[in-house]
Amino acid sequence: MRIALGADERTHLTDFLIADLTARGHDLILFGPLRPEAQPGDEANLWPRVAHAVATAVADNLADEGIVCCWTGTGVSIAANKVPGIRAALCADAETARGARLWNRANVLALSLRLTSEPVAKEILDAWFNTPLGEDPLDRQCVDYLTTIEQGA
Repeated sequence: MRIALGADERTHLTDFLIADLTARGHDLILFGPLRPEAQPGDEANLWPRVAHAVATAVADNLADEGIVCCWTGTGVSIAANKVPGIRAALCADAETARGARLWNRANVLALSLRLTSEPVAKEILDAWFNTPLGEDPLDRQCVDYLTTIEQGA
């Protein structure tokens, strides 16, 4: 699977995510300061720009799914959700990640750099990748309504 991964800073957690996702066999597209060519002070490293780039990669089918990170995870989840077709879920535990996939058909995972430890990140990733997008008709109806909202109806 091709994963777009971005954060507004490079940390121990982002290095863990890169290593874990690579070990799982995913191809990564890196954004923000995770890019090898990233320069300090580059506007592309700002959290709304990182989240927008990751979400756009997913919406444009350049990546199958995305993962975004900032200090709390809130900013990147808000920014990613501004891109039509994106359902970013801020997840602090595995059960939230599982529910985001089943009920919300989330395609972008948002994580807090402050709060997420490596063991918890692994649990979240396990739940995320082992839970298929839900197919319950009522849940699909709810997710379809999000498209209606995006279209301004």
